[in-house]
Amino acid sequence: MLRTALRNLLAHKARLAMTVLAVCLGVAFVSGTLVFADSTAAAHRAAASKTFAGIDVTVTDKAPEPGTDDGSRAGVLDDALVTELARVPGVAAVRPSVDGSATLNAADGSPLRADRAWSHLAGAYVPGKDGKDSRYPLTEGRAPANGGEIAVDRGTAAAGGFRIGDTVTLATDGPVTTKRLVGIVSTDDTRVTAGGTLALFDKTTAQKLFSAPGHYTGIDLTAAPGTTASELADRVTAVLPADHAEATTGQAQAAQQAILVDTLTRGYEKVPMVFAGVSLFIGSFLIVNTFTMLVKRRTRETALLRAIGASRRQVSRSVLLEALVVGLAASVAGFLLGLGIAAMLPHVLGGGDSALPTGPLVIGPRSVAAALGVGVGVTVLAAWLPSRLAARTSPMEAMRTAEQPPPAQRFRLRGAVGVGLLVLGAGRLVSLSGARDASEENLRDAMIGCGLFAAALIMLAPLLAAPVIRLTGRLTGRLGVTGRLARENALRDPRRTAATAATLLISTGLVTGLAVIGHSTGQALDRQAAAGLGADYVVSTRSTMTGVDPGAVRRLADTPGVRAAHPITDSTLFTGSGVRQVSGVDPATVRDTMRLDFVSGSADDLAPGRIAVSATLARESGVTTGDLLNVEMGSAGKPTAYQVVGVYKDNPVAHDALGSRGEVAANSFLPGSVQRVLLRTDGPPTTALENRLRTAVGNNPLLTVQDRDQLVREAAGTMGDLLDVMYGMLGIGVVISALGIVNTLAMSVAERTREIGALRALGMDRAGVRRMIRLEALTVTGFGTLLGLAGGLFAAWAVGSLANGAIDQYTLVLPWGTLLLVCLLSLAIGVLAAAVPARRAAALSPLEAAANA
Repeated sequence: MLRTALRNLLAHKARLAMTVLAVCLGVAFVSGTLVFADSTAAAHRAAASKTFAGIDVTVTDKAPEPGTDDGSRAGVLDDALVTELARVPGVAAVRPSVDGSATLNAADGSPLRADRAWSHLAGAYVPGKDGKDSRYPLTEGRAPANGGEIAVDRGTAAAGGFRIGDTVTLATDGPVTTKRLVGIVSTDDTRVTAGGTLALFDKTTAQKLFSAPGHYTGIDLTAAPGTTASELADRVTAVLPADHAEATTGQAQAAQQAILVDTLTRGYEKVPMVFAGVSLFIGSFLIVNTFTMLVKRRTRETALLRAIGASRRQVSRSVLLEALVVGLAASVAGFLLGLGIAAMLPHVLGGGDSALPTGPLVIGPRSVAAALGVGVGVTVLAAWLPSRLAARTSPMEAMRTAEQPPPAQRFRLRGAVGVGLLVLGAGRLVSLSGARDASEENLRDAMIGCGLFAAALIMLAPLLAAPVIRLTGRLTGRLGVTGRLARENALRDPRRTAATAATLLISTGLVTGLAVIGHSTGQALDRQAAAGLGADYVVSTRSTMTGVDPGAVRRLADTPGVRAAHPITDSTLFTGSGVRQVSGVDPATVRDTMRLDFVSGSADDLAPGRIAVSATLARESGVTTGDLLNVEMGSAGKPTAYQVVGVYKDNPVAHDALGSRGEVAANSFLPGSVQRVLLRTDGPPTTALENRLRTAVGNNPLLTVQDRDQLVREAAGTMGDLLDVMYGMLGIGVVISALGIVNTLAMSVAERTREIGALRALGMDRAGVRRMIRLEALTVTGFGTLLGLAGGLFAAWAVGSLANGAIDQYTLVLPWGTLLLVCLLSLAIGVLAAAVPARRAAALSPLEAAANA
């Protein structure tokens, strides 16, 4: 039986190649993502170790206990401590450091790497006895020598288009400043090499900006030969002021920094993993269909084996053995392809000026085990049902000359199970259609309902194939005898047709549902952003640690073309249901800048001790106008009972609650700060007015200037990632569907050799045979596409109600262009996939068909 299984495998290697390719794609994404993750983590560790090379111990200020810091405590890392640490036995060198954050404008005036705020690093260039800073070797120019000079790293210079002598605009914690670029350095800091920026000042300037004159944020120590980092850390700890400073080994810091950067970039692995799951899920249908067709084609052969003594178990094992070999081949090919994917991902995901750290590929046991486990496991599991079908073959089948249709009771059982799943899945989805609450429980129920609904469609597909194809087949039937034959061929085996169409059903349904929800959500965000904002421009801060400079607020109000400027202070609101945002506004002018739709009450009564809340917060807190709501505002430190003077419909501009600006500003973590300035202008937005507003804020890279249209586009842009994933999944589904169609039609042509020969003998020309095969493929793809569209639209309608609970403006809007594109692409792929089988069928002559039948 082993030799027989291997011979069968070799006899059908061309047909199994499509199955190998389908599994190979899924394995490639899985193994490639894991190799990429391991390689990136290793690169982070290596870069972090290189960053802290030569640093054995770092001394830093110890954070005060919560509630004990009144803001007056000065750091202890000063020149006196540097001198004292230099005398500690085992210390070979001491380098103080001053680290902070600075955001730069590129040479064209745009904020540099604005999406990487977590890695806008700044610090001091601290020369040693040789006049050079070993941490930041100069590659061009010289070190900054005064407060008007700056140095940057090579990556920042390239991304910003800077050259030595250029004027660089930057901001640290508020007002914008300009410095002259005098030097370019190199660095191995992973936060910079992973897409951040680095700005270096002279030591005195850095201390003024990020610490205090004569004080540092850290002191790096190098151990003398014969002293370990741990020993040096213990000696240093003994001389440090208790409860004010702490010593950490460089190795520990490198590990922490590697983990930090690895965590911040870990999201890059999600998209390839999604593609892997989709390709394996859709590919499993191709595997089931391929092995089922092979088993049915070898029915007489299997029956003969049973007649000469082969047991059911041996027959079943022979099919599973074929699947095992196919899975191994797919795993090996997929793993090799995955290495190429792993090598490309840093460039694809990093994207130009945000490159991920690079290094050699790390092939760990996890990646190899995953490739083998996924490839072999999916293939063998998918072949289990066909193996059971082969094991049920009776020895009497060897005497039959015609293929027997499946027993009617199997169709009845399949129909009963499918209807049961349909009732459960559709019932659960319908029950959510009025939920209007995107809670975790409802989202879980929606996922379960969609899964049950998809399983029901797959189970019922063979039963739906006949009526749907007869209906749609009227179109192909009008094309003459070839169209009618194509329709009848598709109806000959409904299970095969359904299995072939299942790949398109899943991919089309998934993409349709995501497209409808994504498009509807994007439109709702557009309407919500436009409806809630009454201002013409919004100036806001990118940093949570700084606000808009009061001087900038005055300059904005005085800008020609600006009719009014209304500052807003944003802070946090701690409620029983979680952390929310509160906006401090002027009750007299809030209606001029925000379009508020009050359900009850109004903003006119806002005052200290009084707030207005959104409808969502009111519902979650169980309050209405006139009630008291216990919340903790910002840095107040204790809950306070606020009277609710109004409830308004959810508004992204107003956030979750409104309060008087004086009270919110007093309780802000940055007292008196302004986070947003809403502007009313005399006319429509213009490029000239926007430039004047940017000039008014000094082209501060920490501030954004956006008009209404830009804010709407930004709100809609949140759907960009979803749409990218959607189209990626559609591409994978289409590729695997094409493989399935090619495989099915190729086997179908082989099974119908005599029939095709008879048609040729009766006068059908080669073009007619090709047309028949193509129309058959078109019929099958049309069935899968139609079923997928119907299922995706129903699921989107049911699940969309959950988004309606989170977005008040949500309504179901069909993306007709995208849906039409999906239909055309699916049908086109069916026609293209039929090209090779159609050519093969047309090449058969009547005599060859009779000889090979």
